[in-house]
Amino acid sequence: MSSNAAAGAIDHHHDPSTSTGIPNKKLIMWAFLASDCMFFGTLISTHLIYRLHPGVDSPDPRAVFDLELTSFSTFILLMSSLMMALAVSTIQKGYLRSFRRYTLVTIFFGMIFLGCQVYEFTHFVHGAKMTISNSIFGSTFYTLTGTHGTHVAIGVLWLIMMYVRSFKPVDAMKHAGRWIAMNVLHVAIFAGAAILSLMTVLGVLHVAETEGYGPAMLAEFGRHYWPIFLGAAACIAVLWRLATRGGAVEFNEHHAVDVEMMGLYWHFVDIVWIVIFTAVYLLEYVFPAGPL
Repeated sequence: MSSNAAAGAIDHHHDPSTSTGIPNKKLIMWAFLASDCMFFGTLISTHLIYRLHPGVDSPDPRAVFDLELTSFSTFILLMSSLMMALAVSTIQKGYLRSFRRYTLVTIFFGMIFLGCQVYEFTHFVHGAKMTISNSIFGSTFYTLTGTHGTHVAIGVLWLIMMYVRSFKPVDAMKHAGRWIAMNVLHVAIFAGAAILSLMTVLGVLHVAETEGYGPAMLAEFGRHYWPIFLGAAACIAVLWRLATRGGAVEFNEHHAVDVEMMGLYWHFVDIVWIVIFTAVYLLEYVFPAGPL
């Protein structure tokens, strides 16, 4: 059941209590993102500069990268931005159930992206023998993409906490036992879903690499990974069912500014990845002769 709409329209983009008319929380988030923009700009620039002068031990990126996998994870992250925008829009209108569902999908997409990145790093280290210390390219690449992956992981954790917060009852002190039990339940289910989903994604990618795409891949996946997949699906189904729970809760459209802050962070992380995908991955194929 969605939260009740407040009397009168709420202007989520203007705060008359501040001299700027912008909520202070948003100003703080914009200031943080501005500093983070310069931070990522430094990491990206460093990687590109060293690509101009690759060392003798520098691997050929085109022989290391899996452009299909990275393109897929990029698409997933872009779709998560759409889900995040829908989550912001629904909570602004007071549609609590829809907000929870879109938030869950955003979390799920974020986990898929992280699973792809874990697999990619594992493949680079064990398959391509590219580590963070055996070449300048590896050092700048892992530092840049690993920092971005950390941002995604922080964003997923933030989304999970926002989702759990949406179940806080109006009188939390009166229902403290139920509220604590709900928190423990959510954390346990999210942990199970995260672990099982990660194992499923890594299993699919491993089978695809060894068997190729087709019936053989499905057969191999069925022999080894179906129980894990079903476990992950069960955890996600329980979370989806919990998203429809009724009852009076504290979380409503008045908390939209908190969700908007989360949205600003998530969109920023996605935009940074688009820049990284273009500058680090695609340019290696635009200039196939070698260094940029």
